[in-house]
Amino acid sequence: MQQIEIRRPEPGDCQELHQFFRSVITDTFAKENLADLVEDIEQEIKTKESYLKIDYDSLGVDRYFLLAIANKQIIGTIEYGPFSRLIHELTQGALQNMVEIGTVLVHPEYQQQGIGSLLLNVLLLSLRNKGIEEFCLDSGYNRAQKYWMKKLGEPDYRFENYWSEGNDHMIWRRQTSDIPVIFKIYQP
Repeated sequence: MQQIEIRRPEPGDCQELHQFFRSVITDTFAKENLADLVEDIEQEIKTKESYLKIDYDSLGVDRYFLLAIANKQIIGTIEYGPFSRLIHELTQGALQNMVEIGTVLVHPEYQQQGIGSLLLNVLLLSLRNKGIEEFCLDSGYNRAQKYWMKKLGEPDYRFENYWSEGNDHMIWRRQTSDIPVIFKIYQP
């Protein structure tokens, strides 16, 4: 079984993380048949880079990242922080003061192997240890929505055709204690 290390980002990880964001986000847009949305791709990458900077600058207080490492390479990320403006607008502030889990990215070669689940489990344990009992999560990607529905059930908010015809936006609100923490890594 391959060893996966879950750890906080270190200053020397910044450049590799920027490349990781670019690679995975570009791949995600392509798999969603959205590769032509170059400006949106660039904005998504910049957002993830700014979240990482907030983590570094606040030492994990204002944004908190975890990395999955295999063979000395970053293969996955997850983070939590204040909920996004989009969530605030769509829910009309109903999730105010709640943390949002986001930046759940797994390298294409490691998808469908339990890396996202492992990252989520470790982050949920971190949230519970910090006394955070509730979180929200949103997704506008069809493939990711299927994953989150499998993990979290039906979303609490669904905005049909939000991005375009057939492309909804979904938001989940959950208690950290509602999600069973199970460590399971799948072998390809």
